[in-house]
Amino acid sequence: MILATLAQADRYARLHPGFARAFDFLRRVDGTQALGRHELDGERAFALVQTYTTKPQADALFEAHRKYIDVQFIHSGRETILWAPLASLSEPTMSYDESKDAALWKLTADSTPLHVSAGHFCILYPEDAHAPCVQWDAPAEVFKVVVKVAVE
Repeated sequence: MILATLAQADRYARLHPGFARAFDFLRRVDGTQALGRHELDGERAFALVQTYTTKPQADALFEAHRKYIDVQFIHSGRETILWAPLASLSEPTMSYDESKDAALWKLTADSTPLHVSAGHFCILYPEDAHAPCVQWDAPAEVFKVVVKVAVE
């Protein structure tokens, strides 16, 4: 798991062949992009543009992916993303669904809150269970882009 600002993205672009393309897209995000999927490199990299109101922690679930690394970028607003090592989770609520590239688990008390605000991104690898969209200290409107980068 990596948490940084978009201004620091060049430091991380070399970690994976798809990250440079992800950061190039994120640098162009200005809040006017259409919601939904934006193609970057076919199934190897694509962006999901979304808006929502953050939710109470009690409504959150951990998720994890196998095929994709998430690069979650907050353009506006702020949220908490709860993080835990995937290996520490023990109460699944949804088995891995290949079509969704996701599995879900109940929250665990042994998690780390990541406070993410405008201009910050978080890279979440398959071993990083995460519960996004959680309110920081109050509900907030968020404009977020999640770039899915194939593990390869």
